[in-house]
Amino acid sequence: MLDVVRAVLEAKDRIYQIARETPIDHSPYFSELGECDTYFKLENLQHTGAFKLRGASNKILSLTDDERDQGCVAASTGNHGMAVSFALGKLGSSGLIFVPETTEPTKVEAIRRLGGEVRFFGKDGGLAEIHARKYADEHGMVFVSPYNDPKIVGGQGTIGWELSRQLDKVDRIYVAVGAGGLISGIAGYLKSVNPDLEAIGCLPEASPVMLESIEAGHVVPWDPRPTLSDGTAGTMEADTITLDLCRELIDDWVIVSEEEIAAAMRSFIDTQHMLLEGSAGVAVGGFLKSRESCAGKTVAILICGGNFGCQSLKSIL
Repeated sequence: MLDVVRAVLEAKDRIYQIARETPIDHSPYFSELGECDTYFKLENLQHTGAFKLRGASNKILSLTDDERDQGCVAASTGNHGMAVSFALGKLGSSGLIFVPETTEPTKVEAIRRLGGEVRFFGKDGGLAEIHARKYADEHGMVFVSPYNDPKIVGGQGTIGWELSRQLDKVDRIYVAVGAGGLISGIAGYLKSVNPDLEAIGCLPEASPVMLESIEAGHVVPWDPRPTLSDGTAGTMEADTITLDLCRELIDDWVIVSEEEIAAAMRSFIDTQHMLLEGSAGVAVGGFLKSRESCAGKTVAILICGGNFGCQSLKSIL
């Protein structure tokens, strides 16, 4: 299994050429609800508006000049594509990004503004990913996975390294889970600092793919269903390194309905006065759904991104 701590420490010596450390924000409102000290880790304030820049920066900065010159290919529902395009742009390069046909238009335009070439494929992020990896192999290009790569997991895990410096102790952390690269990196590092840390994986009811896969003992196929949490939706590669990591590192799971995601997003917007996207709403919803078990703890909730277009925002108000 991947040595997550080593991967994170290597990443933190590399990524800040491109990514930046994000702040935490204590919430009196959510603290009162859970009778706990509640902090939000604000990756919505990351360059490109989401945590994905950490893993993408780590991967791209680890490539040789020759590898970057061969070209980079990625698949994304938006945030990973923006991150890859941003990181490559900082190094004077550009990439090819495959996105599902259902990708939010504002995210497609953001990828293009950052210099990425966008091509559409399929209606699900997992299908776009399979196609993108095949395209990269056939054209001698580098595939930048959104999760199935030690460099990606290590990069995302720098959030855990930052939290260990920003808070004296974290008893519990809530993280939205899609293919698991984010929570694997964060929990893998934080558990090395505090073995008693509780890592809570939060899933949209419309796409609980990681939990279903862990219960089955292998990656299960999943038919895409509409969800506010488009960043966590879709299936995974069959050989993903994150399956075993999530099985080992996640202590409990919370499944959140679309109504609960929307309500959580409204609560955050009203009380924290900033925007978050649907996948971040899953983590907030997971906290709200299980808050009775948080009493007396120091709790961190990951706001993994804030890329939420006006049309989508109208749908939850």
